[in-house]
Amino acid sequence: MTDSMDKRVNRGAYTQPFSGVGIEFDPLGLKPGRTGITLHESGFLPASDDWNFPSVFSPFWRLLYNAKHGHQLQFGARRINLTPAHIALIPPGCLFHCVGSRPVPSLWLSFSFDYRLSSEHQPPVMLKPRDTELCVMRDLKELIAADTAFEPSLAIFNHNFALLQVVLSRPELVWLPRVSENLERVRRHIKNNLGADLSNTSLAAVAGLSLIGFERAFKRGFGTTATQYVRAIRLREAAHLLLQTDQSIEDIALQTGFSSRAYLSRVFKCITGGGPAAFRRSHRQQNYGS
Repeated sequence: MTDSMDKRVNRGAYTQPFSGVGIEFDPLGLKPGRTGITLHESGFLPASDDWNFPSVFSPFWRLLYNAKHGHQLQFGARRINLTPAHIALIPPGCLFHCVGSRPVPSLWLSFSFDYRLSSEHQPPVMLKPRDTELCVMRDLKELIAADTAFEPSLAIFNHNFALLQVVLSRPELVWLPRVSENLERVRRHIKNNLGADLSNTSLAAVAGLSLIGFERAFKRGFGTTATQYVRAIRLREAAHLLLQTDQSIEDIALQTGFSSRAYLSRVFKCITGGGPAAFRRSHRQQNYGS
């Protein structure tokens, strides 16, 4: 790697898809084409030796592949080794920790995808790489390593896209149907109005459906209830504010639609195993154990 690579700082890509050490493509919020895929970043480090990023909670997908042992993902009490035997696929909205201090060849992609996995898949989804995927990843790593200017070339983009197309079309992955435009409108409304009334009645009005029709359509389209979905989005935004700002927990609770700090703390502990104050402290530690 060049001196310019040495000067780049790995930010860990907490709430943005850009780690600081990869090749950047399209930003969040871009409308994808027919594939439903928007590529944000890809990167390859031949010796990634500081991969300790606690409490990652992000709104985009990740694909990870390590050519050697040494790094782990932690989901709750589970630790999953990243090895050459598996490609790791991480959906958005998952809380996890990156753990690793050994120098490991590491390839990653950050992207958005219009479809959602069925609840039968527990994140991270570990997929045994096939020959086609191994060939594309080999060529992709060579292209990225040779791109000392870190420019998003067409060749790198096409190899990334080819890898995602092959991986996401694997028959063992069960996808929920793409949601309708009126449910997309509801999703945008939720994202932009977290502190407002997001009851099922108000969301049904946004969708232009009856209450019963909305509840059925939402469950069918998103694989969860509207109430659970709203809570998850509010929690994700609260986590973002805890990590990226110095706002008080009380202010964050009100800004993200929780009626009080106590209610936010109760929900936060239920989902993450700890309260918001502990979540904030753990992120600000200099190291996250190996």
